[in-house]
Amino acid sequence: MRYKQGQKEQTHKRIIDAASRCFRKSGFSGVGVDGLAKEASVTSGAFYGHFDSKLAAFSAAISSGLEELRIAITHLQEEHGNKWWTTFASFYMGQKRTCDLSESCALQSLTPEVGRADQAIRTLYEAELLKIVQSASKDTATQEPDQAMINKTWASLAMLVGGVSLARAVSDERLSDEIATAIENAVISIHKAE
Repeated sequence: MRYKQGQKEQTHKRIIDAASRCFRKSGFSGVGVDGLAKEASVTSGAFYGHFDSKLAAFSAAISSGLEELRIAITHLQEEHGNKWWTTFASFYMGQKRTCDLSESCALQSLTPEVGRADQAIRTLYEAELLKIVQSASKDTATQEPDQAMINKTWASLAMLVGGVSLARAVSDERLSDEIATAIENAVISIHKAE
């Protein structure tokens, strides 16, 4: 079968986007190749024309999702300078906490899945995570992160990811809001002096 120019790349991206949504919402074990193909509006055969396994699609979803986060952080830094953490914490504990899981942040929703995965997946995740931390730790004035800023970034990301997980897990909406507010304020407090 001959593809029109750009069609193969578009289909590949559509499969990655669909896989990302499915893995975020249902986890790695919660969806099969047929479900991934259906979400991408392709046949299972077409899926295998792009990925040799569900695990390969999971790898692509991890890379894509974490790269999406790194790019979003870079844009926030450009827009808000060193005050970007305030905007990010508010967005993360607001919209990213309450959106459908299929649209959630890859860092929050895929991390538990990666923890259950093989060494190759964890190595890929680690490499992408380190890129995020490096970007998020940059001071807009110096552009070079120091260890103190890297430590603040690790703490902030862990609080945000954990905070979203806790806030999503409770049934009481007021308690969810209370958790979100506490985490948002803690992250903002960590970065106030920057």
